Amino acid sequence: MLLGMLLWWSVKENSVHLVPMDANQHIAYISDIGAHQLQPLFIAMGTTTVVSFTTVFATERWLRHRGTIARNTSWFQKLLSTLAIVFALIGMIGLIILTCKNNIHYSTTHDACLVVFIAGYIISAIFVCWEYQRLGIHYRQHRILRISFWIKLAFIFIELGLAIAFGILSHQKRYNPAAVCEWVISFIYTFYVWSYAIDFIPAVRTQHYASKETEIDMAEGMEAESRMRGYPGGVPQEQATYSSTSVTRGQESRNF
Repeated sequence: MLLGMLLWWSVKENSVHLVPMDANQHIAYISDIGAHQLQPLFIAMGTTTVVSFTTVFATERWLRHRGTIARNTSWFQKLLSTLAIVFALIGMIGLIILTCKNNIHYSTTHDACLVVFIAGYIISAIFVCWEYQRLGIHYRQHRILRISFWIKLAFIFIELGLAIAFGILSHQKRYNPAAVCEWVISFIYTFYVWSYAIDFIPAVRTQHYASKETEIDMAEGMEAESRMRGYPGGVPQEQATYSSTSVTRGQESRNF
């Protein structure tokens, strides 16, 4: 979507000066382009992107609950995951309203929603990083968690730095570098969305969505049940007992 809008403005429209661009502004904001003929596309694609991304958050939470990917090991990790989803929803709402309220007729609302969108997803990413850091302590063998953690941490610092730069440049009315910052923020956000594909690699590799953690949990559960039934040695002792009992009964029936 972003690339299409940029190409439409720079190639098809030959970088035309759009309302509400400043007189000295030569690089259009995304919102400047999205406020005109492309607003329906801006709304549709923006909504599709954030709704899909928020669905990814919910799916990730569900897969962790099932054990398809590394399970949360504490209620605190689940809380972090929930907060990440909540702030992603806030960011999603911000972007949807932002695309509907163009910066020509609703500039104040548009700018406020831009702040909500950026802040929502940065805060969401902070909670995701925090959760992954805690998961990494318990699942040191899962290299994917470390990779995903560092990607998301880099996103936080880069996006936060660019957002601050964007705010300062806009306040100073240096609209061209501010517009560059906005485009870079948006493209990095796109890569951030795609970074979640890494988190689902274990689920794709696992047959019938049964992860190693799930199998271990099942084995531990069977061991515990065997001990509760009076077999201190667990499943092997119970199986051996049943096997010897079956052999004894077979011999008795033949002798009879």
